Amino acid sequence: MTKRQGAPSVRWAVGSGSVFEERIGYARAVVDGDRVHVSGTTGFDYEAMTISEDVVEQAAQCLRNVGAALAEAGCTFADVVRVRYLLPAREDFEPCWPLLREVFGEVRPAATMMVCGLADERMRIEIEADARRGPVAPGAGLRIAAVEGGAMVEQWRHVHNETVPPAAMTPDEAAERAGRYRLENAYLGDTLVGCSTVRPPAGEERTATVIARVLPAFRGRGIGSALYAAGLAHARGLGARSVETVVLAANADGLRFAEGRGFVERERYVLDGERDEWVDLRLAGHPS
Repeated sequence: MTKRQGAPSVRWAVGSGSVFEERIGYARAVVDGDRVHVSGTTGFDYEAMTISEDVVEQAAQCLRNVGAALAEAGCTFADVVRVRYLLPAREDFEPCWPLLREVFGEVRPAATMMVCGLADERMRIEIEADARRGPVAPGAGLRIAAVEGGAMVEQWRHVHNETVPPAAMTPDEAAERAGRYRLENAYLGDTLVGCSTVRPPAGEERTATVIARVLPAFRGRGIGSALYAAGLAHARGLGARSVETVVLAANADGLRFAEGRGFVERERYVLDGERDEWVDLRLAGHPS
């Protein structure tokens, strides 16, 4: 999937690599502010450009394609507010119900089923969805979990490397961090959206370091605030008397986030042999 980056208030498009998008002239999805509109999506595997003959298998592939577009737009199925099912044969709809209920049973979006012709006679179902990129919080779709095991360490490393490319880690380096620090991952449903690091208090001032990271597509939804709050609570539980964070100077969003939560810049520096500038900030007053 590819996309055109932009702030949440800016219109940008998500592509899937489907040849149909190029030939016809449309996007797999469009992000317009906090609204996400996913185009009618069929059961083609866009990498292989193959399609199953079975309608349920087509529906499953439709949902994989829609889910991938939502993720690129900073959403999950939990954010879907409306869905439309288009089928040439009405009798094909009911066999798909268990699969659709599995995905949308708790979300309960508004839904419409229409019987109509599709562009290719091999297509037996097409799914279109609209979603809203609203704020999320723990207990309302957002789950924050301590990193345990190699799979979660690798997820943590993925977010770290995506958000801080100049400090990209190898698997061994990430595993070493997991042995020394408190690492957490954030998920929207089953979708990985962020991670955090808490370095335990050290020195006479008992200073802990709390760093929250959110994948770019999912920023502006309160995920960083939730990660930071969880990390700060853990630091306080370890007896921290002061808290610091570290932000890449080029990360304007990260600096605004830190400053908005009371952090004050203390130092800017470039590590030996590197070119990127880093900023150390300290939380003013006692952690709260």
